Amino acid sequence: MTEILEFLKSNLGKSIISLLIAIIIIAFISLIIKRVIPRHIPDASSRYRARKFVNIIGYIAAVTVALVVFSNQLSALSVVLGVAGAGVAFAFQEVIASFAGYLVLHTSNFFKVGDRVLLGGIKGDVIDVGLLRTSLMETGDWINGDRYNGRITKVANSFIFKAPVHNYSGDFPFLWDEIRIPIKTNCDYDYANEKFLEILMEVQGEFSSEAKKHWHKMTEKYMVEDARVDPFVLMKFDENWIDFTLRYVVDYKMRGTTKDKIYKKVLQAINNSEGRLEVASAAFEITAFPKQ
Repeated sequence: MTEILEFLKSNLGKSIISLLIAIIIIAFISLIIKRVIPRHIPDASSRYRARKFVNIIGYIAAVTVALVVFSNQLSALSVVLGVAGAGVAFAFQEVIASFAGYLVLHTSNFFKVGDRVLLGGIKGDVIDVGLLRTSLMETGDWINGDRYNGRITKVANSFIFKAPVHNYSGDFPFLWDEIRIPIKTNCDYDYANEKFLEILMEVQGEFSSEAKKHWHKMTEKYMVEDARVDPFVLMKFDENWIDFTLRYVVDYKMRGTTKDKIYKKVLQAINNSEGRLEVASAAFEITAFPKQ
């Protein structure tokens, strides 16, 4: 106990005590600010960014206090810290890379909280960007479509330096999607083309107008062609049927719902066509029979 008291009375002991007190005060102030934030910021996204900003300021303040408190000791320990730092950097290179990824994510447009991304084969919505890991609310896997499966997956921030980052909702928060409808070759293909385009315009016409505005901003920001955003229908045929492809833009979170609406209207159009439209299926023609 005597040795502990003597250590606490020393300059190093006093510095450590001062640092601990400062960290407690910084943590207490940060906690109070984060509790006050919801009262003044109603938007969830803004609240999240405000809390993250408070955390970053708290870390910076703690490091600054540590440098000030140990300023006298740092000069004597500079050589030791240099040698130890090299070993620490090698041992914790993944941690350092993840922290660097955290800084990059907050200063670039890789993705932000709320975006739907694909990282390392894992697709989901970003729900948190921590110091070392990004949390995703996963979609798909054993669940068909783009629905949540209930699993939260954490991916190291260092991943952004190692592999492509697929962002489904960045500058252009829409996707191109398509539906293929096989129709018999003896049907009225002009009528089919007209009805299918009418259905697309009814379901997604207004939405495509909004998408045009976003795509126009894309062409101003990036070297990308002025692609077709309006719904359209493509046709091709082979020996079995005429294949109609209904292509359109859709909200990245509404792919399944939009397909459901289009399929229902396509089936209604086929049933109400009075035989002008029929869904095709695989057929086999027997050209010879074995002799008995």
